[in-house]
Amino acid sequence: MPSPIKVGIVRRAGFAVAATAGPLGLAYRFALAYRVRAGYPRRNPPLITPTDLGLPYETTVVESDGMRLPAWFIPARDGLPGPGVVLVHGWESARDRTLPMAVFLHAAGFHCLTFDVRAHGSNPPEALPLTGGEFGRDAEAAFATLMRRPEVTAGAISGHSMGAIGAILAAAADPRVAGLVATSAPADPYRLTRQTFRLAHLPIPDAIAYPLAWLTTRVYLRPRGHSVRDVSASAAIARYAGPVLLVHGDLDPVVPVSHLQRLAEAVRNARLGDPDAASVETMVIAGGEHSWLYEIADYRRAVARMLTVACGGPLDPDEAGRIAAATPARRIPDAETRFAAMEERYGGLRTLAQVALPGGTRRRVDDDPQTQPGPSSADTGQPAAAAGLAVEP
Repeated sequence: MPSPIKVGIVRRAGFAVAATAGPLGLAYRFALAYRVRAGYPRRNPPLITPTDLGLPYETTVVESDGMRLPAWFIPARDGLPGPGVVLVHGWESARDRTLPMAVFLHAAGFHCLTFDVRAHGSNPPEALPLTGGEFGRDAEAAFATLMRRPEVTAGAISGHSMGAIGAILAAAADPRVAGLVATSAPADPYRLTRQTFRLAHLPIPDAIAYPLAWLTTRVYLRPRGHSVRDVSASAAIARYAGPVLLVHGDLDPVVPVSHLQRLAEAVRNARLGDPDAASVETMVIAGGEHSWLYEIADYRRAVARMLTVACGGPLDPDEAGRIAAATPARRIPDAETRFAAMEERYGGLRTLAQVALPGGTRRRVDDDPQTQPGPSSADTGQPAAAAGLAVEP
């Protein structure tokens, strides 16, 4: 007959395992549901072309991991040799959202290349959740495309939000990148995950939210085979040796300005003790939010001046900054859509409380309202009658 003492110990151990396994199982289901609902961007095909903003352009493609990503090359100075800049849009955005940047950079003498990141714009949806790693791969491929142009003598890269992560990863991977501009950039995937909990108003106390964000980030990245460090902007920017300009709005409700401080600390610490290290500039815009910082003259001046110094022309840096500041850059006419993962509809992060229900971690077909990208004015080259604004221009 088994000892009652041993039975009691085993029973208590079983209760402890069950008490631990229950919350861990629920946390894992939460992470799976998060991956399903936050990992697949709503696609917003371009609705205008550079022609609509008075810019010349050539339709081209960026070849990335076997995909042909639609792109526009916008030549400056009648195609004379000079520096170029790759523009990387943000989450649920498209290449037309970057055109206000192209307007003032073109005026300052820069060739521009802008493209649709995979699963965005006119591209088909992806089978796996999208991460900063894919933004980085596509941005790196776009930079290689830019550098193959006979008009381009030197190249830089500029990105916004998730596109800024892509720009940082690409700059760290290609030593030819002469300058890096990162606007409203998240510092690392873990903190970005924690921030999305806040944006979705999920009532999760910090004591639970931080370890849950740790787990959720790793579950999110697993299908693509990424580690957290692989897609961390803070880790990547420390490996980049060229000039850096980090810009953030102090009222950014999506990616708090503390992310800029982390990025700046990472890159500066990596350059400590090197008297020949390239410049690291930061710019915090009072009253600035997450998007549309290009509407502010001081932003345009700082970006154009920094890139002119980094790329060696084509104009005098102060003249380039003056021209950029004097060139209006306005957001595309407003028909804004919210970040799909934040919506109340099925699939939005605000439904994550349903993870305990059957099917809570499965992706439904109607999670992507555009199962097939339709034609747009940007595909035909015709001016658009109206333009929609994605969450991240």
